Amino acid sequence: MPETAQSAPVCVAGVDGCKAGWIAVFRWVGSDQPSEVKIFPHFAELLVSEFKPQKIAVDMPIGLPEQIGSVGRGPEKAVRPLLGMRQSTVFSIPARAAIYCEDYREACSAALAHSTPPKKVSKQAFHIFPKIREIDQLMTPELEELVFEVHPEVAFWRLNGQEPIAIPKKVKGSSFPAGLDARRDLLVQYDYTASFLDQKPPKGAARDDLMDAAVNAVIAERLWIGQAEPFPADFRRDERGLRMAIWA
Repeated sequence: MPETAQSAPVCVAGVDGCKAGWIAVFRWVGSDQPSEVKIFPHFAELLVSEFKPQKIAVDMPIGLPEQIGSVGRGPEKAVRPLLGMRQSTVFSIPARAAIYCEDYREACSAALAHSTPPKKVSKQAFHIFPKIREIDQLMTPELEELVFEVHPEVAFWRLNGQEPIAIPKKVKGSSFPAGLDARRDLLVQYDYTASFLDQKPPKGAARDDLMDAAVNAVIAERLWIGQAEPFPADFRRDERGLRMAIWA
């Protein structure tokens, strides 16, 4: 654990993409200061926010291969077996060339050209490409000390005794209250109040976005105190030198 974590409160942040941009939950390690939630239109604004987070855990792929093999990107392959029925929440991420296509058909063509065996892009994955690009354009190997890739369902798996939460948080694309309540009930064991988690989310974010940012912030705290681990453990780097790993 860094020495400062024992002597002064340290801010960490969990982040999730949302309609308005990015929703961030800030929490303070070693302090009773209540958590706060904020919306940032652009990820770069979060990096220089007033709270100065020391670790940022974001639900977005970081590190994009130039070529995708039969098993896909390493992090997705590593975490899917952990999640059982929740593994469908882990999207297949194509090569960088496809990520930078703004037309779906062009993205599929690029994905086919940069995968073995050839594989197209799912519509779900395509919809998050703008946010993947936003982070990819900012990331450097030096920034990896601050920004880490996470996945909310892997985070809940970690906090739930390494068991996936049985109830989905979404059904047919819509929030499922019972699943969100189950995740809230788990998170209150990690220094959140139920009222914080049940608050009306900021404009441009949904309840599941807030819940995901909150669990990601717990992983950010685990990163700060040295308890998080990468999946896969023997992670690789992309051609730009960026780490490809989901942390939990």
